[in-house]
Amino acid sequence: MVPGAQMKQRESPAMDVDTSEKAPDELEMIEELARFGINAGDIKKAKEAGFHTAKSIVMVPKKALYSVRGLSEAKVDKMVEAASKLVKCGFITATEALEKRKQIFKITVGSKAVDDLLGGGIETQSITEVFGEYRSGKTQLSHTLAVTTQLEISQGGGFGKVAVIDTEGAFRPENVIPIAQRFGLDPDKVLDNIVTAKAYNTDHQMELVDHVAALCATQPFRLLIIDSLTALFRSDFSGRGELSERQQKLNQMMSKIKRLADQYNVAVFVTNQVMADPGGGSVFVQDAKKPIGGHILAHASSVRMSVRKGKGESRIIKIIQHPNMPEADATFDISNQGITDSND
Repeated sequence: MVPGAQMKQRESPAMDVDTSEKAPDELEMIEELARFGINAGDIKKAKEAGFHTAKSIVMVPKKALYSVRGLSEAKVDKMVEAASKLVKCGFITATEALEKRKQIFKITVGSKAVDDLLGGGIETQSITEVFGEYRSGKTQLSHTLAVTTQLEISQGGGFGKVAVIDTEGAFRPENVIPIAQRFGLDPDKVLDNIVTAKAYNTDHQMELVDHVAALCATQPFRLLIIDSLTALFRSDFSGRGELSERQQKLNQMMSKIKRLADQYNVAVFVTNQVMADPGGGSVFVQDAKKPIGGHILAHASSVRMSVRKGKGESRIIKIIQHPNMPEADATFDISNQGITDSND
């Protein structure tokens, strides 16, 4: 399908770069279901419920569609059947899978040492989690990525916009300005290409992820930052009595952002808090802390990294889990210009 013919083409970011360098993302928008006899009113109801593409219809269980007001089981079945004709979700060969992976971008974090650790940077279509205690550099990593994502692809960027869901009130737009200047970008344009919203509870946080999906359907977003992913889950659910409910909801959250990452070729970068590990107090354990979220978060994240304080403004980041790279660590510095290579 030719972008702009029967499908709305996503806008280009407001940056003075060569747009021919960016591979176009072709999305089968939900309006295409009308070609298969789906009523325009039913399409509108699904879209208002957060389903913006044909792929979003086939990626969720049918019960999620049954809950949309005005859509009967018969209408949902017909809609899913139509969407399945537009979107290829069956088996493909490993050769085809390898070809599809060429669509993935690797976005620099601003430090060559950390990029090398990650095999080139954080990837789109993946969730990258970094956990550590307060003032370990997690938010400054987020600020830096909010800028580097807007770089040209040849410079290690994703040539796209950024969405930030702020759960701790830590995002500071004024901190983005010197980082943008460091990379030779116009700070005003960089700030214009970042959208941010503060989440006040877990329901609101999940709703904001749906809003990001709506933005991705029409604009070239390349990165979603959630800083931090688990803060509101800790405050909304307390004690062992609510642990099961918290983990179920966290699982739903991770499923949402995994679908978003895959559907729109977006990188998801989440920060996570840590807690003391009562069973980790052995003399053989250097840092007896563990990330919040348990196995659910561990299985959902493609890449997990821990970060801890070093000397002065240096930080030590370690790969805990990565599909392609071995466990290893690297040192970087934090400054008002973001994440930089260590001087040590």
